[in-house]
Amino acid sequence: MDFLSIILDILLSAAFWTAVLRIATPYVLGTLGELVCERAGVLNLGIEGIMTLGAMAGWMAVYQGADLWTGVLAAAACGALLGLLHAALTVPLGLSQHVTGIGVTLLGTSLSYFVYRLVLPQASTPPTIEPFQPLALPGALAQTPLTYLAFLLVAVVAYVLYRTPVGLAVRMVGENPAAAEAQGLNVTAIRIGAVMAGSALMALAGAFLTLSAFNAFFFNMVNGRGWICIALVVFASWRPGKALLGALLFAVFDALQLRLQQASGGILPYQLFLMMPYLLSILALVLVARRASYPRALMIPYRKGER
Repeated sequence: MDFLSIILDILLSAAFWTAVLRIATPYVLGTLGELVCERAGVLNLGIEGIMTLGAMAGWMAVYQGADLWTGVLAAAACGALLGLLHAALTVPLGLSQHVTGIGVTLLGTSLSYFVYRLVLPQASTPPTIEPFQPLALPGALAQTPLTYLAFLLVAVVAYVLYRTPVGLAVRMVGENPAAAEAQGLNVTAIRIGAVMAGSALMALAGAFLTLSAFNAFFFNMVNGRGWICIALVVFASWRPGKALLGALLFAVFDALQLRLQQASGGILPYQLFLMMPYLLSILALVLVARRASYPRALMIPYRKGER
């Protein structure tokens, strides 16, 4: 069987597309969260730490006896708190969004590992929980509830951003905060609220890993997904619909490389296949980013009364 036939067989497999939707889910949620933050003018490089804390908090809540949806809420709350910290330092105080974001990532990651070891000091292997189970909806591939929620949130975020006064205010403070202030809007409050909401979505992306994709929390499980989400926001030109497309595209590349590794029979080094989704994503990003229209006030601190 030639190489093209192998790829065609993979692409026509229902199992392949089931895996694509599962792989795409954390990217969809993380990219939506980062998009909301950046639409308000705030770059949130704390996404990797927020996802890690969300993964740990959601899993820990369920491990301690809470139900799965309470674990989801616990993860979102922890993400919003880290978002509040990031926003408090970057919006009213005007500190560097790059440095603050990296600091939040280090804090979220280290805090997650510390709490895990504090609660389970003797655990040699990660304890497991009973995760969300796939649900088969009519006309859809069987997925867990968090995957359905992620795709629903794409429509919700798009509707809020482009069809509601709240969304208009968020976009306005990300494009022209002085004009927003002239209309009587509180730029600081809107930016802080957007960062908290976006960070909650990022934490949900992490919670998906422990409550749906896997059944345990382990170190380095986020594995750079947050940084991919930041690139996907640029690929999407800060639009929710295109963010979904970008997440699905990356998931296709990722799922494809896993199956090509198996089909190659070890003829080619596995590292070559691991590189493939990232190389193709970089290529797609280069082709699209040149035409992207970014929020004009992104990463620019604003103080009341400034023009």
